[in-house]
Formats: sequence, C-alpha cells, structure tokens
Amino acid sequence: MDAVAPDARAKRLVLVVAILASFVSFLDGSIVNVALPAIETELGGGLAVQQWVVDAYMLTLGAFILLAGSLSDTFGRGRVLTAGLIWFGITSLICAVAPTATLLIVARALQGSAAALLVPSSLAIITSTFGDDERGRAIGVWTAWTGTAMIIGPLLGGGLVDLVSWRLIFGINVLPIVVTLALMVRMPRQPRPEGRAHVDVLGAVLGAVGLGGLVFALIEQQRFGWASPTVAIPLVLGIAASVAFIVWQARAASPMLPLSLFRARNFWVGNVATVFVYGALSFGTFVIVIYLQQVAGFTATLAGVALMPPTLVMLALSGRMGALASRFGPRFFMGVGPIVAGLGFALMLTVTPEIDYWLQLLPGLLIFGLGLTITVAPLTSTILGAIEPARAGIASAVNNAVSRVAGLVSVACAALIIGGTLDIDGYRRAMVATALMLIVGGVVSALGIVNRRLPADAVALPDSGG
Repeated sequence: MDAVAPDARAKRLVLVVAILASFVSFLDGSIVNVALPAIETELGGGLAVQQWVVDAYMLTLGAFILLAGSLSDTFGRGRVLTAGLIWFGITSLICAVAPTATLLIVARALQGSAAALLVPSSLAIITSTFGDDERGRAIGVWTAWTGTAMIIGPLLGGGLVDLVSWRLIFGINVLPIVVTLALMVRMPRQPRPEGRAHVDVLGAVLGAVGLGGLVFALIEQQRFGWASPTVAIPLVLGIAASVAFIVWQARAASPMLPLSLFRARNFWVGNVATVFVYGALSFGTFVIVIYLQQVAGFTATLAGVALMPPTLVMLALSGRMGALASRFGPRFFMGVGPIVAGLGFALMLTVTPEIDYWLQLLPGLLIFGLGLTITVAPLTSTILGAIEPARAGIASAVNNAVSRVAGLVSVACAALIIGGTLDIDGYRRAMVATALMLIVGGVVSALGIVNRRLPADAVALPDSGG
C-alpha cells in the first residue's frame, strides 16, 4: 500500500486538489439556482421543471454517492477522483447544448452521477493525509474555499444569464476541471486496499429506485394529484425499494452503506443533524433565489449578488471555527450554529412584496451565514472523525449522501409548502419551515453530540472485501 507523503508541501497540494475537485460540484449548484427562471422561460414547464433541474442532479448524486465512497476506498481516491472530474466535464457540456427541458433534466441526472465521485474522494484524501490535530482546521479551510464557489457561482451565473445565455453556466465547469487534473499529476499517490473489488450493484439500484420514486411523487403530485396512478405507483414503488435497500444493506457481504458505521454515536447523531441543516439550506436558498427574480423583479445577477453575504461570512470564519471546534469540542458549535442560522431565516419573514433588501433581507442573511459558519466545519470534522481513516471514503460518502438526499427531498416538497406558484404568503411559509428545520438540527446536536475524539469514539470496520 502506498503512503501519502507527510511533509507540509505535499499536504498543501493535497488540500488544494481536494478543494478544486469539490469546487466544481459546489459551483454547479450555486450557478444553477440563479439560472432557473431563465431556463424555465426558454424551455417552459413552470415550477416543476425548475424543481427537476435541481432534483435530477441531486437524485443521482444522492443515490450513487454511497457507491462512490466504496469505490474510493476500494480502487483508490486518486483514480476515482480523476474519473469523476472527466465525466463531470463531459456531462456539463451535454447540459450546455440540451435543446429541451426533458433532455436537460436527463443530462443533469448524468451530471449528478459524476458529482457523486468527487466530494467523498476529496474529503477522504484530506482525512487520510492530515492527523487528528490538523484535520479540523484542514476541513475548515476546505469548507471556506469550496464556499467561494457560492460567491463566484451567483455572480458568474447571473452575469452569463443576463448578458449571454444560461447555457454557458454549464460550459464554465470545464476550466476548474482542467486545472485540477493538471495538479493531480503532482499529487502524492493515495493509499488503497489491495485485493478484489466488490461493488454493491443491487444496493445502488434499490437506492436509486427508492429515491427516484419518492421524489417523482413529491414533485408531480401538484400536476396529477396523490390519487393518480402516475403518482401513487412511483410512490409505493419508492417506499418499497427504500425498505428493501435497508434490509439488503443489513444482509449484503459488501454493502454500499455499512450499517455498522452507525454504531458510532457522533456519526449517527451528526447525520441526523445533517438532514435538518442541509434540507433547510437547500430549500431556503431555492425559494429565495426564485422569489427575488420572479416576484421581486431582481435580475439574475442582482439575485446572485443578494445571496453573497452568507458565503462571505463562511469564507472569513470557517477555518477559525474548525480550529476552535477541534480545541474545545464540537457539541457547542453544532448545537448553537443551526439555531442561529434558523433565527436568520425567521428574521427574513419581514420581507414584503416591495422588498427592501438592506433592511428586510440582508440582516437575516448575515445571521444565517454566521450560524452556518459555526456549524459546517465542526459538523463535517466530527462525523468523519468518528470513523477510522481507512473508511474515510465511505464515511464521507454517507454524510454527503445524507446532505444531498435531504436537499433533494426538501426541494421536492416545495409545492407542498409554497403551493403551485410562489407568492409572498408561500415565501413566508417557506421561511418558517426553513427556520424550524434548522432549529431542530441544533437541538439534535446539542442533545446527542459528545466531545470525544478518535480513537475513543471511532468504529473500526472490517474490510469490505478488499
């Protein structure tokens, strides 16, 4: 087994590669949100198309990210990362030339399958390269710099939408991909287990069918109704496949979701908190960016600029919060952070149809950004730190799957909360729902997280067939 070079220069290069590789996935998400109204204007389809453009990506990302984590631990993080970057570039170009809404949605699903390979491998190479005393700060730096995608994305995406075309928001992904691949040539070789690989194909299929059925029903019920076979059949199929997935994971020799991971207290509690925090994050920002453009009359560029403050706060403070959580323990940060973020969304209830951005939106966005900054780096570091480094890939994949699926389901539920058309009343219901989700996430962390470090809180897992 090859070892990662321990010197400081090699660690810096690994961190840069991890940041850039994840950057394209975050960039895509932040760019797409500001382009949704323009996509709907050109291709049609109303709110349902806007939901599907977001959820098709998150559906395959959430369904296959667990499999990607296993592949990362089995075939090598560098190899999986390279494959993911190349496939992401190809599928981004397919999105850019899609002539219809249906083809764009299909291309977004393919793009999500590529993104599934990126984040788990990126976080896994950080976890396997940096020691316990360095990992919290390294993940904090990763969080801060990948957060720059949320600054660049809305600005770049808004400018491209307003000045040229929404199609260029996908083509722009190619540049960071090329840079990352060039740097990976110089990166130290990553360790990987020796032996024959075992891929849980049945688990991947059951997971995809389960998520797909549930999400299809949640989005399409607004058009067909719950009693329609078009909705009822996928709903039943999705529930059945989801149950079968859990049963199979408990019995499979090499599961894509090792249930033994959840014997670590901080791992399972952190993932429950992740459901509420990231579900709220995806849903809240989805509603705000559409409201600003379709109701308040903001251009795509102005909507992107309007959503920058939380990301600027994260960029400035995430590294510091990660270091503080490593020093004092994560429980306080993971408990207080989501509640502060929830108060930020509650403050945004003051928005009126004649929106005053500086008084009605900006204060809430800043408080939300502060709360998210307090939360994210400690949350990620705590979850990964609860599992031994040899299983960092699958641990990262599980947490990322949880966050993406939470966002996927919350966006799919948009019509249930705001109605078929977004207006001021629907916006306010969405802000209340978002604030409540965040507060629940904080309470879960405060009650469940323990300030314990590896190895006392680690779960050593058997090799999954390598």
